[in-house]
Amino acid sequence: MPGRPDRARPDTDMPGSDMPRRLRWPARRALRVILIANLALLPLWPLSWAAPLARAGLLPLFGLSEVSVLSSLRALWQSDPFLALLVALFALVAPMAKTLGLCALLLGRIGAGWAGLLTGLGRLAMADIFLIALYISLVKGLGIGHVEPAWGLWLFTFCTLTSLALSMLAKRALAQGHAEPRQG
Repeated sequence: MPGRPDRARPDTDMPGSDMPRRLRWPARRALRVILIANLALLPLWPLSWAAPLARAGLLPLFGLSEVSVLSSLRALWQSDPFLALLVALFALVAPMAKTLGLCALLLGRIGAGWAGLLTGLGRLAMADIFLIALYISLVKGLGIGHVEPAWGLWLFTFCTLTSLALSMLAKRALAQGHAEPRQG
């Protein structure tokens, strides 16, 4: 019925979705799993921002301070607001925008032309993990202070790599779903 939004449209696969039925069945199923996994990232991103990335201090005997993405941004904002905005773009905006964009793409709310932008957003999020690893390596290599990676670094890395993998899998499933069936 046209007036009932809870009903599946005849040309779509999921209620409230624009996921086309013209996709072959294995691709539709794969895209559903990818969508569910991508939706699971939505609450994990904010948790990874508040979780401790590392414990840092001059000497472990005097106690170590926990550093998170949000606490780092707060401290950075006081000394260099431009750099804080840049880090916020890489660590907060890019990953969440990519996750929401992939959801919109999989639900058919945006066209396939947005896939390039989503790939670019994913690369920005990967830059953040590289910088965190570089900072930890620098501090450990110079011997100034003490830094221990914490569970938030692993969660943030997991979210970023999962988002990257889901994007690649979605691209492959969409390409395979639109491929013509083999003859013979």
